[in-house]
Amino acid sequence: MTHSPKLSIVDFRPGLRDAFKSLNEAWIRRYFILEETDRIALEHPEEKIIQPGGCILFLLEGNDVLGCSALVKKDNTCFELAKMAVADHAQRRGYGELLGHACMERAKELGAERLYLESNTSLAPAMALYKKLGFKRLPQSETPYMRCNIQMELWL
Repeated sequence: MTHSPKLSIVDFRPGLRDAFKSLNEAWIRRYFILEETDRIALEHPEEKIIQPGGCILFLLEGNDVLGCSALVKKDNTCFELAKMAVADHAQRRGYGELLGHACMERAKELGAERLYLESNTSLAPAMALYKKLGFKRLPQSETPYMRCNIQMELWL
C-alpha cells in the first residue's frame, strides 16, 4: 500500500482539539452512545490524557486531519491505546495501521512495555487491525465503558 508523501504524524496541539473530539464523537455515536467517560476525555484531553504522561497523535495530509489516537498512561510501563479514529473519507486506506504503528513506537519511547485496549467485537475493522498489530485477547475485567466487551494487550 502506498501513501501520499504529504502524510505526517504530529502531536496534539490546541488547534487540533476539535478534530480529536469530532472524529471520536462521530464513530462512538454511530455505533454506541457517548458515555460520560468519553465526554470527559474528549472535552479535556490536556488534563485527562497529556498532563498525566500520555499523548495524542494525529495523522495529517497537509492540513487535513485523517485520524487520531491517544496513549493514556496507566502506569510507568503500560499505556492504553484509546480514542483511535479515522475520518470517514479516509477509511480503508491503511491509515489506522499507520496510527497504530506510530502509537507503538511512541509508547516504547515513553518507556512502555505493554499496550492495553478496550473495544467491542462488533467493530470488525478495528478487531482485524488490532489482531494485525499483534494484540491478544485478555480475560474480561472491570471497565468504565458499557460498550466494552473485549480487552486486549500487546507486549512491546
